[in-house]
Amino acid sequence: MPPIETSALLLLVWAVLGYLIGSVSGGMAMSRVFGLGNLRDIGSGNIGATNVLRTGNKTAAAGTLLMDAAKGAVVALLAWAVTGQDAAQVAGFMAFVGHCYPIWLGFKGGKGVATFLGLLLALAWPVGIAACLTWLVAAAVTRISSFAAIFAAATSTIWMAFLGQGQLLLMGALLTLLVFWRHRANIQRLRAGTEPKIGQK
Repeated sequence: MPPIETSALLLLVWAVLGYLIGSVSGGMAMSRVFGLGNLRDIGSGNIGATNVLRTGNKTAAAGTLLMDAAKGAVVALLAWAVTGQDAAQVAGFMAFVGHCYPIWLGFKGGKGVATFLGLLLALAWPVGIAACLTWLVAAAVTRISSFAAIFAAATSTIWMAFLGQGQLLLMGALLTLLVFWRHRANIQRLRAGTEPKIGQK
């Protein structure tokens, strides 16, 4: 068993690495590849897949979704393989923070839904699948991406408890709070009935 100081240092290293990887924006990368212009001037101005979809380019939106989901999953799995589950949770959580507050983009990032789902799939795939299905059902019923994201996040800790993944509950609760915080403007629009639907420009 490594000394406490060594363990703390390793967790710090994974936290920094997770944050830096999470700060890489899939949306910005796809907008450059497909020549979509500045995402800040499109739709909501967000850098996530939902706003990329508002450009009408479904391929770019899918690429954004995959990149943003993969960065949380990859860094978590790498940390788990090299150091252990605690490091995986720290690295994955910080990848989520990096996506929301990226150093490369002046700390103005996305809302983290794809990264959130990718992280759950990596750390506990049954929970990840349950959360993805929850999002899909909510999105199909309401046609509102933000509502589906909020609902999936809100129920994720329930899935963790139900599926025997209690070791993830603290991280899951923190992620859920951050998802709600990042969607606070969406929540206001949902209450006002003015939140745009999926595919609406």
